[in-house]
Amino acid sequence: MYYLTQDLFFPPVSFADSDGILAVGGDLSPERLQLAYKSGIFPWFNAGEPIIWWSPNPRMVLFLDELIVSKSMRNMLNRNIFTVTFNQNFRDVISNCQQVKRDGQTGTWITNEMIDAYCKLHELGIAKSIEVWQNEVLVGGLYGVDLGHVFCGESMFSLVSNASKVAFIALVNQLKKDNYQLLDCQVYNEHLESLGCREIERDAFMTLLKQK
Repeated sequence: MYYLTQDLFFPPVSFADSDGILAVGGDLSPERLQLAYKSGIFPWFNAGEPIIWWSPNPRMVLFLDELIVSKSMRNMLNRNIFTVTFNQNFRDVISNCQQVKRDGQTGTWITNEMIDAYCKLHELGIAKSIEVWQNEVLVGGLYGVDLGHVFCGESMFSLVSNASKVAFIALVNQLKKDNYQLLDCQVYNEHLESLGCREIERDAFMTLLKQK
């Protein structure tokens, strides 16, 4: 494990341990976060812990043409229950991601420090959000880091059934229109798999990440 100093540097992702932990320390400055995502690395740590930087192997991704939209979901989308916007309420989206309780989790890794750091990235046009509204109330959304050809998803939330799926599908459709190569989903979970995401080797992910 590599211990970061104030120098703007990350070791090669091949140095990560079997759990995907690459380095500890550093800061959450916009410059370091941008370097991290461009290098296939992301921060993930709990409040009170040092910053932990990850590059897991394998990596959970969505190839955009492999998106799965169930018949029931298509029917729901056709009913126009929700309204979707882009980059209208970034701070509210990330704050909801922090606050919404999740099954099997007693806390959140989205600390106030993380919120401030990603809001700075949003002000620079690098971190982006998708908002889902019902009757003009924010009921779901997601946020992530936009690298121009790969979108690195960070977290999503839902206050009513299917709202986060609506955000996810809207994001994928927009990425396809803009000729993006990939949606990075970081680590496996069953919900992401149900939407068509799958794991690939880290080397394959890094190859795609470096393509422009």
